Amino acid sequence: MLTRVRPTILSVLRNEDLKEMLESNKESLKLEAMKRVVGLIAKGKNASELFPAVVKNVANKNIELKKLVYVYLVRYAEEQQDLALLSISTFQRALKDPNQFIRASALRVLSSIRVPIIVPIMMLAIKESAADMSPYVRKTSAHAIQKLYSLDPDQKEQLIEVIEKLLKDKSTLVAGSVVMAFEEVCPDRIDLIHKNYRKLCNLLVDVEEWGQVVIISMLTRYARTQFISPWKESGDATSFSQSLSEKKDQMEAKTYIMDPDHRLLLRNTKPLLQSRNTAVVMSVAQLYWHLAPKHEVTIVTKSLVRLLRSHREVQYIVLQNIATMSIQRKGMFEPFMKSFYVRSTDSTHIKTLKLEILTNLANEANISTILREFQTYVKSQDKAFAAATIQAIGRCATNISEVTDTCLNGLVLLLSNRDETVVAESVVVIKKLLQTQPTQHSEIIKHMAKLFDNITVPMARASILWLMGEYCERVPKIAPDVLRKMAKTFTAEEDIVKLQIVNLAAKLYLTNSKQTKLLTQYILNLGKYDQNYDIRDRTRFIRQLIVPSEKSGALNKYARRILLAPKPAPVLESAFKDRDRYQLGTLSHSLNTKASGYQELSDWPAVAPDQSVRNVEVIEPVRNLPSSPTSYHRYNSYMPDSTVTQRCYSKSGSESEEESSEESEKTSSDSGKSSSGSEQESSSESESQQKKKKKTKKAPQKKSKPAAADRYSEIPPVRWTLRASFFFPVNLACPDVTTPSFGPVKTYELLHHMTGKGLSAKYHFPRQPCLYQPSMVAVQVVLTNSSDHSLEEIHIGDRNPASLNLHCFNTIERLEPEASVTVSMGIDFSDSTQAANFQLCTKDDQFSVSIQPAVGELFMPITMTEQDFSKEQGKLLGMNETSETIAMATANTSSQAISKQVLSVANVGVVSSTQNDIHRFAGRTVSSGALVLVSLEMKESSSALLTINTEKSVMASMLLRDLKQALAQA
Repeated sequence: MLTRVRPTILSVLRNEDLKEMLESNKESLKLEAMKRVVGLIAKGKNASELFPAVVKNVANKNIELKKLVYVYLVRYAEEQQDLALLSISTFQRALKDPNQFIRASALRVLSSIRVPIIVPIMMLAIKESAADMSPYVRKTSAHAIQKLYSLDPDQKEQLIEVIEKLLKDKSTLVAGSVVMAFEEVCPDRIDLIHKNYRKLCNLLVDVEEWGQVVIISMLTRYARTQFISPWKESGDATSFSQSLSEKKDQMEAKTYIMDPDHRLLLRNTKPLLQSRNTAVVMSVAQLYWHLAPKHEVTIVTKSLVRLLRSHREVQYIVLQNIATMSIQRKGMFEPFMKSFYVRSTDSTHIKTLKLEILTNLANEANISTILREFQTYVKSQDKAFAAATIQAIGRCATNISEVTDTCLNGLVLLLSNRDETVVAESVVVIKKLLQTQPTQHSEIIKHMAKLFDNITVPMARASILWLMGEYCERVPKIAPDVLRKMAKTFTAEEDIVKLQIVNLAAKLYLTNSKQTKLLTQYILNLGKYDQNYDIRDRTRFIRQLIVPSEKSGALNKYARRILLAPKPAPVLESAFKDRDRYQLGTLSHSLNTKASGYQELSDWPAVAPDQSVRNVEVIEPVRNLPSSPTSYHRYNSYMPDSTVTQRCYSKSGSESEEESSEESEKTSSDSGKSSSGSEQESSSESESQQKKKKKTKKAPQKKSKPAAADRYSEIPPVRWTLRASFFFPVNLACPDVTTPSFGPVKTYELLHHMTGKGLSAKYHFPRQPCLYQPSMVAVQVVLTNSSDHSLEEIHIGDRNPASLNLHCFNTIERLEPEASVTVSMGIDFSDSTQAANFQLCTKDDQFSVSIQPAVGELFMPITMTEQDFSKEQGKLLGMNETSETIAMATANTSSQAISKQVLSVANVGVVSSTQNDIHRFAGRTVSSGALVLVSLEMKESSSALLTINTEKSVMASMLLRDLKQALAQA
């Protein structure tokens, strides 16, 4: 009794101490108390009594303390709903907190209070958090959607609107959570996925592992409804009577062409087979099994076999799925057969599954190896495994006729085994095998009859008796003697054996009534008064059937046809034969029964649905001319020179140049300023220079159509200065996109003239907005013919991956020896430094090349005031902030040197600062428009604190590395 009371007293004293610490005025004591409380929760101990003391600290200004309080509240808010409701106003205020973790924690606690009265408050909080600047908060809002839906399903329509909004989110942190919310709330709303399908496929590699599993499962269901089956045969054999045209029509109708979006899904999930997470690998494997063409499914084999080195729980699930797959496609796992050999350390359920797979893989070529392996397994001390091995031998004998006799002889030898379990299982399997060839194995039946007295397992005894009765005419001397022995021990036998004794007596009565008539009557009398009603009923039925009497009527005539009718041989099948009706990797497949919440895969559509539903419209920038002359003048200065635009898209030489000169005259007369063909001139240019340029432009050039190389070389580089609203959605503070004041050009080699057979290529990033698409990075390539002969039809060939968004330059018809031409390209790197691989082709050759951008080239500079910079920086804290104290070279400590080094690394804009010791730079990513803020705060002894604020944490780390290296160099 004392031992029970002692822990209770200690826990009460501990709680009292914690309450005092939580109610003290010292922050350090409160923080220490909360750490202890969270530690108690982690150990599984009840800390609900401390709820009133903890909830008082919810409004504390200490961030670390507040985080721990929210961790506690998430755990106990559902149990202590009344007390949690008292602090609901505090949670609402915390939703506006500058710290993203506090905002997310407040929403998490709010959604944990499961009281219907606060549903409107929760809905409002979810909607606001779904539009939060922090992807972490948006992720939390996706989690809250599921909680609110379980609390109040009537909010489904409003929640679907939030899900639709979050599905458009480009953050990899949000993708998995919102897809999980989609699966919980509205899994049938496939229309919400159409526009986001390609984005989800492309984001899949960068999503966290839990999110990858959820997204792959959802995309598997989606693909089965939107694409036609890739398993269709290319064509079947047709009869000779058919006409040639009919055969041709059939072949054309059966030709399968995979949808590009279908291929995109398969291609983007393939790298995940190398994932360290077994659930991700299993998800990709089931996706390929259900969606990929049959010849491509084999790529998952090695990855699944690799998972067999994991824990036994993982092995069990993987082996179950392999067992299902190996039934239909043996060739997938046959090369890895040794991986399924049983080890002595394996548990019974693992051994049984490996045995199942080995049996499925058995064929004429490897059966001898497998049977040798089985001979070892039969001797195992694990009785259940030994019995399963005997069943496997029986299946091999049934499936492969060449080894049937060998297996039977081996099983007969096992009848003399000392282990009853082995003998019993052997008898059962032999019984099934003998049904396939009863005429050839009467000796085996006699041998089993001799061993009958030594066998004690009821199922084995019943199997021998069934064989005696079924083939009693082939052993006419032995069967009556066995019946005589059974009559003596009838009352002591198990029920299953008694039923077979009655059957044997009835069959012998019909075939050999002279010897067995009295024995049969004796056994029927014993059965008539047996305790088991099944045996009593069987005995009465048999008596009326075989013994003629007035009551039996016409049924007696058919007794022989009923009892001695030929019976079909049993088919020994795998236990996993029908499991393919469930999706691989699911709980339903593992249990072989439909579990709650299981969603069946739909059949492939007969006709491919409209694939245009997945096309995302690119909204072109709307350029409305301002009404006032001043604003029009400013707008006009942002536009590129019309002459350049005309030249870029001209088809004829003289006509386009005359039109461009006329266009230039009109533009200069309307605006009062001249614009150069290559770049906008500064206001400091003299009037004489401007007039000279006007005259030069007005002079028409009466030339014939120039060669392609000359036309391309005439195009000067274009420098744009555009408004950010052309490319990015207008925010509260929409900064302008500008060109940097310093932009050093670094040239990289694309193709060496030795590798390119005379064709060499170099490229650089001009740091200008791309003419083709706003999300593309502009790249200029200089092509040079270093050979002694002309090169023809220079163009861009295949790209890798095929989904790479790349704007090619027009084909260069001819490039003379020693001639060079500069061409422009646009590449959408999707905010990644991964190389864009493609082929640079001539008429006769193809060369594989790649363009890999430095992280700084993926930005576009913006102008921003110091106040706006501080405001936006405050929104990008926590996970969105990367900082490090760096050592700087002495030569780089001046403002001019710092700007030069930073701009040499990254295409960002300089933010004017009133503080001499802080330097600020701002930009946006070209592809997604994510804000990138760089600040450098000078410290003592040539050191500085370098801080980068952006949602793109990977890009921030790479940019920090490059800036650190540049600023450290003298």
